Amino acid sequence: MKNFDVSNHIVIAGCGHLGRKVVDSLLSRRGITAKNISTLVKTEQSRDLCVEKGCESFAINLDKQDSVVPSLFKTADTLLYYFIPPPRQGREDSRAREFISQLTKGRSFQPKKIVLISTTGVYGNCHGKWVDEMSPVNPQVDRALRRVDAEQQFQSYSHTFKIPLVILRVSGIYGAGKLPLRRIRAKIPIVRKEDSPYSNRIHIDDLFEICIEAGFSEHISGIYNCADGHPTTMYDYFIKVAQANHLPEPQVISLEQARKQLSAGMLSYMDESRRIDNKKLLKYFNLRLKHPELTLENLREKLC
Repeated sequence: MKNFDVSNHIVIAGCGHLGRKVVDSLLSRRGITAKNISTLVKTEQSRDLCVEKGCESFAINLDKQDSVVPSLFKTADTLLYYFIPPPRQGREDSRAREFISQLTKGRSFQPKKIVLISTTGVYGNCHGKWVDEMSPVNPQVDRALRRVDAEQQFQSYSHTFKIPLVILRVSGIYGAGKLPLRRIRAKIPIVRKEDSPYSNRIHIDDLFEICIEAGFSEHISGIYNCADGHPTTMYDYFIKVAQANHLPEPQVISLEQARKQLSAGMLSYMDESRRIDNKKLLKYFNLRLKHPELTLENLREKLC
């Protein structure tokens, strides 16, 4: 992989579970130290976790009108990872708007490159059909509309300042700390196999490697679907997670029953079915997925 010259500074905005994985991976690479990395987080607890790694870290709250993003872009060679999730409500990403607004006001430098985390939810319900990056976005719920809004804001910003932008449309993340064990232990039912929609996933260990290459590879820009390329039904996923962790399999109910028993959030996922094509990812990224499909081994919490 031809490295993108960002050795002077790396900013991770939204350094939660994925962000800290990226930090750990960066620190394991030659020439990068904690002094090269700054993080923006929402809570003091997250800030403390980043400081423990030796990184400069700032707690900010982009939902407050008086929030201030520290002036972190101190050199012309700063790579920005934007992992901050949108707000929980509304159809627009007000956090992305505030962040970009502050970047454009009174700063000496703009980022050298941006890697933005988005979601495959922007494609909406495709009735089980295969979807690639040329498929039109068709967000049908507010959470997806917020992600489309963030994509459009960063595309406009990158176009204005001629900054390379990588948008990673990520499917469901699984791995250590990302398995639905609490839900299964709570005996929340799942929709039966014949009513269960297709869903797509990417292992956290594959995702952070994708993020690293997206930032450091000189030739990578544009939109990429991040999925393992082997979609299954949600029924299959929950059953395998239960089996892998020696838990009782969830009760199975019809979709009609689910509409009376499950949360609105879960039902919104039930109403969307698509199969994500990852051929572009595999073609342009110099990587081999460690977890190309679900197995009992990679679904065990202790082994992930």
